[in-house]
Amino acid sequence: MATSKECQYCHAELSRDEIGLSKKLFESETKKGKYSCMQCMSEMLEVPIDDLQAKIEEFKRQGCKLFG
Repeated sequence: MATSKECQYCHAELSRDEIGLSKKLFESETKKGKYSCMQCMSEMLEVPIDDLQAKIEEFKRQGCKLFG
């Protein structure tokens, strides 16, 4: 059984897409077990959440298995 992960900053429970995007964008951090939610990634990277969502869809179209 998989354990749920939470955002390292706000402690929100993460979706598979948020975990996947964390792995794609912050590989060294996720190797330490640190993941971020969309809101915190948006603030940290200074990009709109819509841009992050679009990137997830792009990765899905490319066949990346990290996303649900």
